[in-house]
Parts: sequence; structure tokens; C-alpha cells
Amino acid sequence: MGLIEDIQAAVKDAMKKKEKLRLGVLRMLMSELKNRKIELQRELEEADILQVITRMVKQRHDAAEQFGKGGREELAAREREEIEVLEGYLPEGLSASELEALVKAAIAECGAESRKDMGRVMKAVMPKVAGRADGKQVNQLVSRLLG
Repeated sequence: MGLIEDIQAAVKDAMKKKEKLRLGVLRMLMSELKNRKIELQRELEEADILQVITRMVKQRHDAAEQFGKGGREELAAREREEIEVLEGYLPEGLSASELEALVKAAIAECGAESRKDMGRVMKAVMPKVAGRADGKQVNQLVSRLLG
């Protein structure tokens, strides 16, 4: 069963169990996936789905941070609860050593020697780590290894 089917089944399950928060988050996710499908004008692949979920998690992290700074802790807590629901559909994150190994392999594959080659390395690494590592984290690692 594909990821979209899993999400659709989870929507039905949340409806039956009357889990309002989970149901709302999953419906929002389905809406985002539908919009992405229309935008791309093709069926979504696993990488596309993970990209949408990752973007939604990042948005919620940013919102929780802003609510926390603004003294709205109840809203920040809700955002963190939504993050938990969404992260359930992301693959297990990469450890630091696994990520470093992937980056080193990409550097060797591209023949990168300096920071000028950073774009090529990032282009090679990002599809391999989609949904399993933060782009900012990958960027910092690539920069450190090339610098």
C-alpha cells in the first residue's frame, strides 16, 4: 500500500475514533498533496509526497517558534502536536554518520574539490536524503567537508 493510501486510511480511522486534531492535520495534508498533484500535472511519486510532508513540518516548526516568542504557548503546543502527526509519515531520520557517508560519497561522485562545487554536491545528495534530513543540516555538512 502506498503512502497516499496509508494517509487516506488514517483519515478514515481518525474519523471513526473522533480524533479532531489528527483528522484536521491529515485532511490538510491530503489537500496539500492534491494541490501538488495539480501543480505538477502528474501522479505524485514517493519523493513528491515526502517533500510536501517535510515542507508542512518545517512550516509548523516555524509557526511554533513564532508563537513561543509571542507568548502564545497554547498555539505553539498545538503546532508541535501537528508536527508529531506529520512526522509519523516521514521515514526514519538519518544519523550524523550516515548523512556524512552519503555526503562524502556524493563529493567523490561529483569530483568536488572546493566550495564552488557545492551546488553540484547538493544536487546529488538531496534526492538521496529526501524526508530523512534537513536541507540546512546537509548544506552545513557539505560546506564543512568542502571548506
